[in-house]
Amino acid sequence: MPLAEESTLPSDPPLTVPVVIIGNGPSGICLSYMLSGYRPYLCPDAVHPNSILQNKLEEARHLSVPEQDLEYLSEGLEGRSPNPVAVLFDSLIHPNADFGYDYPSVLQWKLEPEHYIPHLVLGKGQPGGAWHDMEGSMLTLSLGDWMELPGLKFKDWAMGKRRNVKTDRATPAEVASYYKHYVKAKGLQRYFIENTYVTSVSKTYRDQEESACVEREEISAELPQSKEEGSAIKKNWEIQGYQRTADGSHQPFCLFAENVALATGTFDAPARLEVNGEELPYVSHSVTEFEAAVNKGKLIVTADPVLIVGAGLTAADAILFAYNHNIPVIHAFRRRLSDPSLIFKQLPKKLYPEYHKVYHMMCMYSHATGSCPKYTSFPEHHVLSFHPDAKCVLQSTSGLKKVFKISMALVLIGSHPNLYFLKEQSQSLGHHPNQPITCKGNPVEINPFTYEAIKEPNLFAMGPLVGDNFIRFLKGGALAITRCLETRRKKTAGGIEENGANQVC
Repeated sequence: MPLAEESTLPSDPPLTVPVVIIGNGPSGICLSYMLSGYRPYLCPDAVHPNSILQNKLEEARHLSVPEQDLEYLSEGLEGRSPNPVAVLFDSLIHPNADFGYDYPSVLQWKLEPEHYIPHLVLGKGQPGGAWHDMEGSMLTLSLGDWMELPGLKFKDWAMGKRRNVKTDRATPAEVASYYKHYVKAKGLQRYFIENTYVTSVSKTYRDQEESACVEREEISAELPQSKEEGSAIKKNWEIQGYQRTADGSHQPFCLFAENVALATGTFDAPARLEVNGEELPYVSHSVTEFEAAVNKGKLIVTADPVLIVGAGLTAADAILFAYNHNIPVIHAFRRRLSDPSLIFKQLPKKLYPEYHKVYHMMCMYSHATGSCPKYTSFPEHHVLSFHPDAKCVLQSTSGLKKVFKISMALVLIGSHPNLYFLKEQSQSLGHHPNQPITCKGNPVEINPFTYEAIKEPNLFAMGPLVGDNFIRFLKGGALAITRCLETRRKKTAGGIEENGANQVC
């Protein structure tokens, strides 16, 4: 059977493909969808509420969006992403969403097989990525419609699956199931290889003539061919790793690719405080571990309080869970309660009442202003150390120290992507060289209209790696990468030499 149907990777001879996508979450799924030949066009009767953007779209209505000048279309648009193409594409799919409107998308999708680009998607688990590992009962931050991918409305999929719809938001379990279904519904499963762990992505240093001699026929037995005949794939990248088989063994693999797209997200490595005692067994960096401890009866109402560190939504979820189970909480975070950058200040109360309940508790039951038997907040405090006797030391910005006996500590201050497989190259990808990649402080530095890494030609990044932390915006990365690869393919087929990487293709 072909590779894609068996979902296995051959080890000899090495497979060579134009594009390898590392990560099978929503970013990787969306990019696979577009590389498969699906193209967005302006709907025949669509009128965008932004008249300037509408006029630009009308100028080339006969062209698909990736065939147009993305820089021109995105000029002047504003949104909650640092990347202009992400803002553009979100504006086309969810017009004026940030103003509370529910306008329909102005795009329609068409399958055009001539635009198909062979690719593989490598993921550690099922399609959907980290969504399969999240707690299934909590609600997502985004509306269900904002979690959907092109060509399959979340509401249509969810119809009949929910017994009692009380909110437009979805649970992570529903979202994970939707992504898994999406891959099958769109016929993408032949490109997805599950249970694969990438251990090395490195440049190849082969003779140019040798690198260009591998024809697309090499993968003809594995993947459907594009209609581009006789063109060669350059072995720019060597990807090594292993696939975990059903019996638990590890089957090594080696791939060559002309382009690599990083779509790994940021949930690989929880951020750490880097303080003494953080490795002690009562200190955790996972809400799931906390919930398991409560459900197993390890934490009871009369026990010492749980320390929750952090002021983001994950910390808020843990506080709500503890509160609903009568587990007392000490909540420590570095920011001021009036800090405008607190996420709670950016969420509408009507849509997110539970998070505003947490913020109300943070303000009302501060150690300095009031008390509550089940909750006390310590703003402008940080953890100084943890001790083997389950005591922790907090320190305020003024230097005052407080010691607490706790039953468990939850450090929920975010997470970082793990790009260890890139070896030394990962240290040069960010805006701040020689520092780890983080979604906020140091994302991958890319060309904003191609999503190609500035310092590494033929290496692309998308999603949280480039600051697009909402699923609404990661689709713009898929659009930009698809446009870039398609443009280069046309140039190569036409015998036109490129003037170097990181141009607007």
